[in-house]
Amino acid sequence: MKGYTGVLDTGEAIHYVDRKRWLWLLSVVYPLQPFLAIWLHFKTGSEYWFFLPFVSSYVIAPLLDWVIGEDSNNPPEAVVMQLEKDPYYRRLTFLVVPVHFITLVACAWYATTQPLSWWAFALLAIVAGITAGLAINTGHELGHKNTKFEKFLAKVVLAVPGYGHFSVEHNRGHHKDVSTPADPASSRMGESIYRFARREIPGAFQRAWQVEKERLTLRDKPVWHRSNPILQSYAITAVLSIVLILMFGWKALPFLLLHNLFAYLQLTSANYIEHYGLLRDRDAKGRYERCQPHHSWNSNHILSNLVLFHLERHSDHHTYPQRRYQSLRHFDNLPTLPNGYFGMYVLAYIPWLWFHVMDKRLMGLPHVQGDLDKVNIDPKAKPALFLKWGHDNKVEPTIVD
Repeated sequence: MKGYTGVLDTGEAIHYVDRKRWLWLLSVVYPLQPFLAIWLHFKTGSEYWFFLPFVSSYVIAPLLDWVIGEDSNNPPEAVVMQLEKDPYYRRLTFLVVPVHFITLVACAWYATTQPLSWWAFALLAIVAGITAGLAINTGHELGHKNTKFEKFLAKVVLAVPGYGHFSVEHNRGHHKDVSTPADPASSRMGESIYRFARREIPGAFQRAWQVEKERLTLRDKPVWHRSNPILQSYAITAVLSIVLILMFGWKALPFLLLHNLFAYLQLTSANYIEHYGLLRDRDAKGRYERCQPHHSWNSNHILSNLVLFHLERHSDHHTYPQRRYQSLRHFDNLPTLPNGYFGMYVLAYIPWLWFHVMDKRLMGLPHVQGDLDKVNIDPKAKPALFLKWGHDNKVEPTIVD
């Protein structure tokens, strides 16, 4: 297995081997999981096989994360530059782009050409959409890089779920406002994922167009200019959608609507758990401090990180957004999730259970220490949270919305 040699500050020579090097291929093959359900349905005729991707993602994956455990190892800084330049890791992010298109086309073909019941049709569209949520994750990894080719691929892959505004919104909006009440992509304490979705999805769309309009205005260009990256990605989505409708008929339209909706909800699920309740401090002038590692929730669970290009080491990503997935680091004493993302999604979909587990973790963080003034709170949940958590301090929290 390939290794990297470097020299520590002490002068000691080291040799580092990424033990997960070949396991990162899971991020490439995981979006193909609908094919197994399709094949099993084809062989048996049972439509219940379309539930299999749900079981694998929301039951088996969380269990495997729990059984396999966590990996807190970091690559030594002395070899990070070599690790970043290794083309193998970059090629995996390139390779998965056509995989997302193949999965969408195959699922649309099967759903519209086979004699499926209405619920099996809807189920396959939803499965394809949940898988397309991984395309947004791929676009996230690619869209943070400085090469023109990777930024181009980000626009291409984001066209699969029709979420072409993501890179603009995420890079220039979310990363600026993260863990503040101004960020529609940062969830608040006491806010259920369902209320969060109604704020996050339209809020992200509006912010993307606003920041891109500002960029183009500074260049004396209209918002509808061809250099608008949102429009470029949307154009690919439009072509893809038209081709699918022409190929497979009117049934492709409801398929695509369900597909895109559940792809959006996958991103919403990730955004919900990544910064829940975390709040950046303000200085005397009211300016928010720079985003710190303790402003993101993290997970070192092995399996889910391997299929999500290390997305769960989220603190290091926000500290160094251009750092590639294979180099992201673990830090001690940071906000930590009790399971990988898939398991936390399940928790989030049951709000009372999410609040029961996560509110205690949030209030127990070293930089919070039970102080509601140090938490990003949902204004609608303020009275109930004050009764539960603010009583000991005898001080009503200050809410800034």
